[in-house]
Amino acid sequence: TSTELSVVAEVSPSTASAHLARLTEQQLITLVSQGKHRYFRLASPQVGTALEALLVLAGQPRSQFVPSTPGRLRQARTCYDHMAGALAVAMGDRILAHGWLVPLATDTSSYALSPSGETAFAHLGIDVAALRTLRRRFACTCLDWSERKPHIGGAVGAALLQLCLQRAWVVQDLDSRALQTTALGQRQLPALFDLPEVALQG
Repeated sequence: TSTELSVVAEVSPSTASAHLARLTEQQLITLVSQGKHRYFRLASPQVGTALEALLVLAGQPRSQFVPSTPGRLRQARTCYDHMAGALAVAMGDRILAHGWLVPLATDTSSYALSPSGETAFAHLGIDVAALRTLRRRFACTCLDWSERKPHIGGAVGAALLQLCLQRAWVVQDLDSRALQTTALGQRQLPALFDLPEVALQG
Protein backbone atom coordinates (compact mmCIF):
# COMPACT_ATOMS: atom_id res chain seq x y z
CA THR A 1 0.00 0.00 0.00
CA SER A 2 1.02 3.62 -0.30
CA THR A 3 1.38 3.88 3.47
CA GLU A 4 3.63 0.81 3.69
CA LEU A 5 5.80 2.04 0.83
CA SER A 6 6.23 5.44 2.49
CA VAL A 7 7.42 3.72 5.69
CA VAL A 8 9.87 1.46 3.83
CA ALA A 9 11.21 4.38 1.77
CA GLU A 10 11.32 6.64 4.85
CA VAL A 11 9.45 9.45 3.11
CA SER A 12 6.21 11.24 3.92
CA PRO A 13 2.91 9.76 2.70
CA SER A 14 2.42 12.75 0.40
CA THR A 15 5.86 12.23 -1.17
CA ALA A 16 5.13 8.54 -1.68
CA SER A 17 1.77 9.34 -3.28
CA ALA A 18 3.40 11.79 -5.67
CA HIS A 19 6.02 9.25 -6.74
CA LEU A 20 3.43 6.50 -7.11
CA ALA A 21 1.27 8.75 -9.26
CA ARG A 22 4.23 9.46 -11.55
CA LEU A 23 5.18 5.78 -11.78
CA THR A 24 1.58 4.88 -12.58
CA GLU A 25 1.45 7.58 -15.25
CA GLN A 26 4.59 6.12 -16.83
CA GLN A 27 3.00 2.63 -16.73
CA LEU A 28 5.73 1.21 -14.50
CA ILE A 29 3.30 0.22 -11.76
CA THR A 30 -0.41 -0.56 -11.62
CA LEU A 31 -3.03 -0.10 -8.92
CA VAL A 32 -5.04 -3.03 -7.58
CA SER A 33 -8.08 -2.30 -5.41
CA GLN A 34 -9.12 -5.10 -3.07
CA GLY A 35 -11.89 -4.30 -0.60
CA LYS A 36 -10.88 -1.22 1.37
CA HIS A 37 -7.22 -1.54 0.42
CA ARG A 38 -5.34 -0.16 -2.58
CA TYR A 39 -2.17 -2.04 -3.54
CA PHE A 40 0.53 -1.01 -5.97
CA ARG A 41 2.42 -3.64 -7.95
CA LEU A 42 4.96 -3.70 -10.77
CA ALA A 43 3.31 -3.42 -14.17
CA SER A 44 5.26 -6.30 -15.72
CA PRO A 45 8.11 -8.77 -15.15
CA GLN A 46 10.28 -6.52 -17.34
CA VAL A 47 9.95 -3.71 -14.78
CA GLY A 48 11.05 -6.14 -12.08
CA THR A 49 14.07 -7.17 -14.15
CA ALA A 50 15.05 -3.52 -14.61
CA LEU A 51 14.79 -2.90 -10.86
CA GLU A 52 16.87 -5.97 -10.09
CA ALA A 53 19.56 -4.70 -12.45
CA LEU A 54 19.53 -1.29 -10.76
CA LEU A 55 19.88 -2.96 -7.35
CA VAL A 56 22.95 -4.83 -8.59
CA LEU A 57 24.49 -1.61 -9.91
CA ALA A 58 23.72 0.19 -6.66
CA GLY A 59 25.14 -2.68 -4.62
CA GLN A 60 22.00 -2.93 -2.51
CA PRO A 61 20.73 -6.27 -1.18
CA ARG A 62 17.16 -7.21 -2.04
CA SER A 63 14.96 -7.27 1.03
CA GLN A 64 12.16 -9.84 1.17
CA PHE A 65 8.60 -8.90 2.08
CA VAL A 66 7.83 -10.12 5.62
CA PRO A 67 4.12 -10.11 6.50
CA SER A 68 3.03 -9.05 9.99
CA THR A 69 -0.13 -11.18 9.95
CA PRO A 70 -0.51 -13.52 12.98
CA GLY A 71 0.71 -17.02 12.10
CA ARG A 72 -2.58 -18.90 12.30
CA LEU A 73 -4.36 -16.31 10.14
CA ARG A 74 -1.54 -16.19 7.63
CA GLN A 75 -1.47 -19.96 7.15
CA ALA A 76 -5.17 -20.40 6.35
CA ARG A 77 -8.34 -18.39 6.96
CA THR A 78 -11.67 -17.57 5.38
CA CYS A 79 -12.01 -14.61 3.01
CA TYR A 80 -15.75 -13.98 2.72
CA ASP A 81 -16.93 -17.42 1.50
CA HIS A 82 -13.64 -18.79 0.19
CA MET A 83 -10.22 -19.69 1.57
CA ALA A 84 -7.24 -17.37 1.91
CA GLY A 85 -3.75 -17.46 3.36
CA ALA A 86 -0.62 -19.38 2.41
CA LEU A 87 -2.49 -22.65 1.92
CA ALA A 88 -5.07 -21.09 -0.41
CA VAL A 89 -2.40 -19.30 -2.44
CA ALA A 90 -0.44 -22.56 -2.80
CA MET A 91 -3.56 -24.46 -3.86
CA GLY A 92 -4.38 -21.77 -6.42
CA ASP A 93 -0.83 -21.82 -7.76
CA ARG A 94 -0.95 -25.58 -8.27
CA ILE A 95 -4.42 -25.50 -9.85
CA LEU A 96 -3.16 -22.94 -12.37
CA ALA A 97 0.12 -24.80 -12.91
CA HIS A 98 -1.83 -27.98 -13.74
CA GLY A 99 -3.96 -25.98 -16.18
CA TRP A 100 -7.23 -26.82 -14.44
CA LEU A 101 -8.17 -23.13 -14.56
CA VAL A 102 -7.04 -20.81 -17.35
CA PRO A 103 -7.28 -16.99 -17.48
CA LEU A 104 -9.89 -15.59 -19.84
CA ALA A 105 -8.49 -13.72 -22.83
CA THR A 106 -11.00 -10.91 -22.30
CA ASP A 107 -10.51 -10.64 -18.51
CA THR A 108 -7.29 -12.00 -17.02
CA SER A 109 -8.73 -11.64 -13.50
CA SER A 110 -11.32 -14.33 -14.30
CA TYR A 111 -10.78 -18.02 -15.03
CA ALA A 112 -12.44 -20.68 -17.15
CA LEU A 113 -12.34 -24.39 -16.40
CA SER A 114 -10.28 -26.49 -18.82
CA PRO A 115 -11.19 -30.06 -19.86
CA SER A 116 -8.54 -31.40 -17.48
CA GLY A 117 -10.01 -29.16 -14.80
CA GLU A 118 -13.47 -30.61 -15.41
CA THR A 119 -12.04 -34.09 -14.82
CA ALA A 120 -10.04 -33.07 -11.77
CA PHE A 121 -12.92 -31.22 -10.11
CA ALA A 122 -15.30 -34.10 -10.81
CA HIS A 123 -12.78 -36.45 -9.19
CA LEU A 124 -12.75 -34.17 -6.14
CA GLY A 125 -16.55 -34.25 -6.00
CA ILE A 126 -17.17 -30.63 -7.01
CA ASP A 127 -20.42 -30.17 -8.98
CA VAL A 128 -19.21 -27.84 -11.73
CA ALA A 129 -22.59 -27.73 -13.47
CA ALA A 130 -24.20 -26.42 -10.28
CA LEU A 131 -21.50 -23.76 -9.90
CA ARG A 132 -22.20 -22.47 -13.41
CA THR A 133 -25.87 -21.87 -12.54
CA LEU A 134 -24.98 -19.47 -9.73
CA ARG A 135 -25.41 -15.76 -10.38
CA ARG A 136 -21.85 -14.83 -9.53
CA ARG A 137 -18.39 -14.97 -11.04
CA PHE A 138 -17.36 -18.54 -11.73
CA ALA A 139 -13.69 -18.22 -10.74
CA CYS A 140 -11.57 -15.13 -10.26
CA THR A 141 -8.43 -13.78 -8.64
CA CYS A 142 -8.63 -12.34 -5.14
CA LEU A 143 -5.53 -10.59 -3.81
CA ASP A 144 -4.42 -12.16 -0.55
CA TRP A 145 -3.61 -9.38 1.93
CA SER A 146 -1.11 -11.41 3.93
CA GLU A 147 0.69 -13.17 1.06
CA ARG A 148 0.34 -10.32 -1.48
CA LYS A 149 -0.41 -12.95 -4.12
CA PRO A 150 -3.77 -14.00 -5.56
CA HIS A 151 -5.86 -16.87 -4.33
CA ILE A 152 -9.00 -18.19 -6.05
CA GLY A 153 -12.33 -16.53 -5.35
CA GLY A 154 -15.78 -16.76 -6.91
CA ALA A 155 -17.96 -19.87 -7.01
CA VAL A 156 -14.95 -22.16 -7.46
CA GLY A 157 -13.16 -20.63 -4.48
CA ALA A 158 -16.26 -21.11 -2.31
CA ALA A 159 -16.60 -24.72 -3.51
CA LEU A 160 -12.96 -25.45 -2.63
CA LEU A 161 -13.46 -24.12 0.89
CA GLN A 162 -16.60 -26.21 1.38
CA LEU A 163 -14.78 -29.26 0.03
CA CYS A 164 -11.93 -28.78 2.51
CA LEU A 165 -14.39 -28.40 5.39
CA GLN A 166 -16.56 -31.36 4.34
CA ARG A 167 -13.56 -33.64 3.88
CA ALA A 168 -12.23 -32.47 7.27
CA TRP A 169 -8.99 -31.28 5.68
CA VAL A 170 -9.38 -28.01 7.59
CA VAL A 171 -11.47 -26.96 10.58
CA GLN A 172 -12.55 -23.44 11.40
CA ASP A 173 -11.72 -21.72 14.67
CA LEU A 174 -14.76 -20.80 16.73
CA ASP A 175 -13.43 -17.35 17.64
CA SER A 176 -11.82 -16.16 14.39
CA ARG A 177 -11.58 -16.61 10.63
CA ALA A 178 -8.54 -18.86 11.04
CA LEU A 179 -8.58 -22.37 9.58
CA GLN A 180 -6.49 -25.18 11.02
CA THR A 181 -5.17 -27.93 8.75
CA THR A 182 -5.99 -31.34 10.22
CA ALA A 183 -3.76 -34.40 10.23
CA LEU A 184 -5.98 -35.81 7.48
CA GLY A 185 -5.52 -32.67 5.44
CA GLN A 186 -1.77 -32.80 5.88
CA ARG A 187 -1.79 -36.32 4.44
CA GLN A 188 -4.28 -35.88 1.58
CA LEU A 189 -3.95 -32.30 0.34
CA PRO A 190 -0.34 -32.61 -0.91
CA ALA A 191 -1.23 -35.64 -3.04
CA LEU A 192 -4.44 -34.20 -4.46
CA PHE A 193 -3.09 -30.74 -5.29
CA ASP A 194 0.64 -31.49 -5.61
CA LEU A 195 1.34 -29.04 -2.78
CA PRO A 196 4.83 -28.36 -1.45
CA GLU A 197 5.33 -29.38 2.16
CA VAL A 198 5.90 -25.76 3.22
CA ALA A 199 2.31 -24.86 2.24
CA LEU A 200 1.01 -26.94 5.16
CA GLN A 201 3.33 -25.55 7.79
CA GLY A 202 1.76 -23.16 10.27
